[in-house]
Amino acid sequence: MDPLEMQHDSKKSNKPKYSKFTQQELPACKPLLTPAIVISTFLLVGILFVPIGLASLSASQEIVELVHRYDTSCVPSADKVGFIQDTKTDKSCTRTLTVPKHMKSPIQIYYQIGDFYQNHRRYVKSRSDKQLLYKDAAHLTKDCEPEVYGADGAPIVPCGLIAWSLFNDTYTISVNKKAIEVNKKDIAWQSDKNKKFGSDVYPRNFQNGNLIGGAKLNESIPLSEQEDLIVWMRTAALPTFRKLYGRIETDIMENDQLTVVIQNNYNTYSFGGSKALVLSTTSWIGGKNNFIGVAYLSVGGFCLFLALLFLVLYMIKPRYNVLFQSDADAFPIILDLS
Repeated sequence: MDPLEMQHDSKKSNKPKYSKFTQQELPACKPLLTPAIVISTFLLVGILFVPIGLASLSASQEIVELVHRYDTSCVPSADKVGFIQDTKTDKSCTRTLTVPKHMKSPIQIYYQIGDFYQNHRRYVKSRSDKQLLYKDAAHLTKDCEPEVYGADGAPIVPCGLIAWSLFNDTYTISVNKKAIEVNKKDIAWQSDKNKKFGSDVYPRNFQNGNLIGGAKLNESIPLSEQEDLIVWMRTAALPTFRKLYGRIETDIMENDQLTVVIQNNYNTYSFGGSKALVLSTTSWIGGKNNFIGVAYLSVGGFCLFLALLFLVLYMIKPRYNVLFQSDADAFPIILDLS
């Protein structure tokens, strides 16, 4: 075959195939943003968002929240780290709080920790999800460094830094010198209890090393029923976070005196963290959060302002739109004749 013909055939075979996608000839929908459509859209968004914002803000304002920071007042010693690490020292601390408004049950009890970065990459990875779920996976500790093996060389269940640093402060609450029960049932997500923690997996060798990180676990109770652990293992995204401790199932009246006996065991002093006790009622939006209401009101108000502005501009200087059809393509052409 002639070399010229071979070169011609080669160039012909390398030529890309015709495609409507590459030639941008696919059917397309192009909205016509007329003044009526734009004004109606902004008006609709504003009418929807403003009532939602008002309802959210009203619900948030009705929530009664009591926050008391105790990490500084419950450490009498100047050497805070030495005090909290001394296992022989009594760390009980009694605080008296006054309820500002009537708190309807159920009242949520949270512990709040500040400057604790649970979202740190090494901390988040230091766990074994298979070990938490399956009885025969106790040896799967590859990702649990440095809390992998106990003093006897056997695997720790549950292993990893997250479980090792389990929060261990406790609260005993009395109202007007009358003790009330704190319900600690159903404080964890049901999906976590059923799908992430095994009902036949029990703690082993936990907190048996030389350095104790936090709370200990009852070895006769399966992990699926250790709800304090399940709540703690759902790591927080921000350095200041709250986790559910329990619930009070009775109402607390305005000006009632709350006496809280705190066992101040958890060490946040080594890294400059903070601890606080939070008592809060709830509503249909959850806890106290003004941001949602303010955000809806801001967006809705801004949309109503734009709708009014465009309406005034359209009335002062209207646009006369004439629609033509081009011979070259099927797209409409809008001419502004104002």
